[in-house]
Amino acid sequence: MAIAEMRPNEGMDVKALILLVEILDAGNLSEAARRLKTSRANVSYHLQQLEKAAGVQLVRRTTRRVEPTEIGLKLYEYGRTIHDTLLAARESVSTLGQGLRGRVRLSVPSGYGQLVMSAWLIDFKRQYPDIVLDVIFENRVEDLLRDEVDIAVRVMSEPPGNLVARDMGAVRYVACASSAYAAAHGMPQEPEDLRAVPVITSEVAGRQLRMAAYRGEERRELRLEPTLISENFFFLRQAILAGLGVGLVPDYVVQEDVAGGAAATALDAWRLSIFGAHMYMLYMPNRHHTRAISTFIEFMLQQARGAGRG
Repeated sequence: MAIAEMRPNEGMDVKALILLVEILDAGNLSEAARRLKTSRANVSYHLQQLEKAAGVQLVRRTTRRVEPTEIGLKLYEYGRTIHDTLLAARESVSTLGQGLRGRVRLSVPSGYGQLVMSAWLIDFKRQYPDIVLDVIFENRVEDLLRDEVDIAVRVMSEPPGNLVARDMGAVRYVACASSAYAAAHGMPQEPEDLRAVPVITSEVAGRQLRMAAYRGEERRELRLEPTLISENFFFLRQAILAGLGVGLVPDYVVQEDVAGGAAATALDAWRLSIFGAHMYMLYMPNRHHTRAISTFIEFMLQQARGAGRG
């Protein structure tokens, strides 16, 4: 039977197809068992029965993950459609005659999440008090949607190809220091001057910190060795204002301090890039979005556009 012609046969019931969806979404049998609140042996048994009914192997097992075969992926797509239709029907019945309810679990970067998105999240909660918001503040890039996160917001140059990415706008990095530091020590005039000053910034664990600077057609790249590193942008801001060095942080971290005269910026003619140039909202493709999640996504994108970022 050709792959394009393949349809679930009589030996494959709806529960079996949905089980396949859960296994592939979870990435391994143990995680699928945890989500389904059953044993790994039970999940493995029903997967074997489904493969027996299909007459072919549906997933490849590795030491860490399960991946679909070509036919397994086709059946996954059928199962995903059924799964999402059932969820939508269940939601329609449970919310009939009620206000918008549900749960949204999201992961946001610590700096942007606390300094910019917090106000948006509070506004959303005021408008939709019956929607539960479960917010994680973290900066890790790997495996963004682990732990059943519905949505992740991240700064990066290019979004992962396996996720839906909604652009939330450009991220502008600035070289900045307290006004007292600038008066006492001067400020960098060229990107390379950053090698000779104490640099304060965030850093991705396990990676060398490289900064690219752009001015027109000119591009310069240099490796930096910061003297103060943290993922906590409130702490980085305090360190910058305390005169400990030159900070390399997103503009929203110090924009009020610069406007009020407490901090000064340098290299303003250059566009600086460290971890990426854009903020993206990321979520899994082909996954059912409840009304709560869909409403949240559009609300956040509207806020980003209103702030001149999206």
